[in-house]
Amino acid sequence: MSAKFDTARPYIAVFVILRRDDGKTPFVLRKNTGWMDGFYGLPAGKVEKGETFLQAAVREAKEEVGVDVLPENLKHVLTIHRDSPDDEVDGDMTWVDVFFEASEWSGEVSNTEPHVHSAVDWLDPTDFPDNVIDVMRESFQLIADGQTYGELEWGRRGDIV
Repeated sequence: MSAKFDTARPYIAVFVILRRDDGKTPFVLRKNTGWMDGFYGLPAGKVEKGETFLQAAVREAKEEVGVDVLPENLKHVLTIHRDSPDDEVDGDMTWVDVFFEASEWSGEVSNTEPHVHSAVDWLDPTDFPDNVIDVMRESFQLIADGQTYGELEWGRRGDIV
């Protein structure tokens, strides 16, 4: 007899904060993605099968903004468990978002995915423009508060108390 488990199967995403000495970090301005186009988000992406969180962060930094980051230069700063019941692309989803920060990398930050980003801009996390994805804004507040774990968007779905 095999056991059955009602186990969550969240999507996992990594986010890369490349912080300059002035505190600013590059954000990509989304376009042609079908989700939050016209809003700023961090270089980020889903973790692929067989990939560690650090490997995914290194890959995403290279793919999205063209820089090389060594795994040892990435510091885990935040993990968020996030419910996304109204996701426009994939419907009802649960996410585990893992944030890494680096102050060292090689190469120049650039828009290496112009088909999905209209720009890459260095933003000050203490003074975001209005068109920053809310989860980014909330995540940076958690980081500023010294938190390493957070839960976002839970309770928006009718069946969750």
